[in-house]
Amino acid sequence: MEGLFFNANNGFLEGIVRGYKAGILSQSHYASLTQCETLEDLKTQLSATDYGNFLANEPSPLSTTTISDKATQILVDQFNFIRSNAMEPLCKFLDYIMYGYMIDNVVLLITGTLHERDTHELLERCHPLGIFDTMPALCVATNVEELYHSVLVETPLAPYFRNCLSAADLDDLNIEIIRNTVYKAYLEDFYNFVGTLGSPTSDVMQTILAFEADRRTINITINSFDTELTKEQRAKLFPAIGRLFPEGNNTLAKADDLEQVRLVCDNISEYRSFFDNSASTQANHEVGDLGVAAQLEDRFFRMEVHLNKQLFMQQFHYGVFYSYMKLKEQEIRNVTWIAECIAQDARDRIQDFIPIF
Repeated sequence: MEGLFFNANNGFLEGIVRGYKAGILSQSHYASLTQCETLEDLKTQLSATDYGNFLANEPSPLSTTTISDKATQILVDQFNFIRSNAMEPLCKFLDYIMYGYMIDNVVLLITGTLHERDTHELLERCHPLGIFDTMPALCVATNVEELYHSVLVETPLAPYFRNCLSAADLDDLNIEIIRNTVYKAYLEDFYNFVGTLGSPTSDVMQTILAFEADRRTINITINSFDTELTKEQRAKLFPAIGRLFPEGNNTLAKADDLEQVRLVCDNISEYRSFFDNSASTQANHEVGDLGVAAQLEDRFFRMEVHLNKQLFMQQFHYGVFYSYMKLKEQEIRNVTWIAECIAQDARDRIQDFIPIF
């Protein structure tokens, strides 16, 4: 039954995004890209894909930053087209996708203000999907107090800042604590919102957001080892959603080493593989905790790609819009990685990307 009503307002846009998804690079495309000798060769190979001549007007020599920025701009244009044609509640759902980028941008401006940098320069480094109409108003702030009140008035993120942080917190707390505190509130709010949309959107999206919450919980735990962050502060940064919540979160809040994190993840069948071979790798290559954390991040990305691909197996839900954004972001990271390896002549690592299809 949901299909009858879904297609009336959203069928066209779902068809559009599934068409976009058909243009995601395949294994054969990556095989061609990894054979390129120069960035000009890479540009030629990409012109035969859905990227087209997106680098046609760029002067030589090309830089990897240019390739990344132009590829991101294509994604932004696609998102803006979908957003401009969407109706409620899809509009609100797409806004929630943007809030994640807005948080990163606002935190970047807070960092610049704390270090007394010109915030107008930082605007150029902001992610284009996180740009909002009143963002230039934040650049007028000359201190953290002004910036905090500007955020409360001028941005859609006001509820997350107002309920979690004070102006004094922005001055005193580590910037990553601020980012994770706000992101915790955002994830919980997004999770509750998709719950109001009904099945199948709520089912598929809550699965994805639960994984994202668990990933952040595990990362926060590992990154807080041997730092000044107390266990009580650590626990406050964990999202109150996810498959690890609440028992796993409570255990991770008290964890002192990677082995304890691994034991918690062993309780979730899909998470067991995250720590496979990490002990032997550490012994053989002496990579230490940082090396294991890097491997873990790679496995998180692979799991994210797997979950987002699965969302396209169902119809009549908003999850495809979220998943397309995440898959396309991974593709841009892949292309940027290949470009970096070509530019730096690091052929031995050029295959270290995460294929999608």
